[in-house]
Amino acid sequence: MPLSLAVEGLGAKRGEDMIFKDISFVLKAGEALVVTGPNGSGKSTLLRVVAGLLAAEEGFVSVSGAETGHPRELCHYLGHRNGMKRELTVEENLSFWKSFMGDSPGGSGMNVFEAEEAVGLPGIGHLPFGYLSAGQQRRVAMAKLLVAWRPIWILDEPTAALDAASERMFAGLMLAHLEKGGIALAATHQPLGLENTRRLEMRGFEFTEVE
Repeated sequence: MPLSLAVEGLGAKRGEDMIFKDISFVLKAGEALVVTGPNGSGKSTLLRVVAGLLAAEEGFVSVSGAETGHPRELCHYLGHRNGMKRELTVEENLSFWKSFMGDSPGGSGMNVFEAEEAVGLPGIGHLPFGYLSAGQQRRVAMAKLLVAWRPIWILDEPTAALDAASERMFAGLMLAHLEKGGIALAATHQPLGLENTRRLEMRGFEFTEVE
């Protein structure tokens, strides 16, 4: 059975207040959903709930067509922070994530050097992560998506701090992921350079999905 991610009747709180409710959608293998909306509308919270990092107040998230039933075992989450140790080298950081996460069934990640090259940063593995520019750091964080296979990518403003060339590079990485049967859920204020993506516009307690 092909992979699918289902969100049904999802609602979540920020503190004591509901921030959104009744959000439902299904993503199948090869599909991407872009979440848009003003600051404070709940985009980041939605992604964290789907990733299993926050508890839902109501509704549920499920995965079918996979050996495990929750996306936290099948997803990469790339948030506003890069998730890297500044004192460690690029190679040390990526090697840690490759070993720590491992591969989900059905795929295999790149080695560290292949991932560095894929994000346009060959030959910098020996440098401390903190030595890099903000754009380079973001690209290293993207390389984390490549070193361990996860079919679901959950991305919060993934192209922040990137120049136009790096944005095009990341669009290519996402397209390749979708062509392998992956799924992508991304919150962003910027176009991701992908065609035929679905869009979910959030406005607090209201949302509109555009096919």
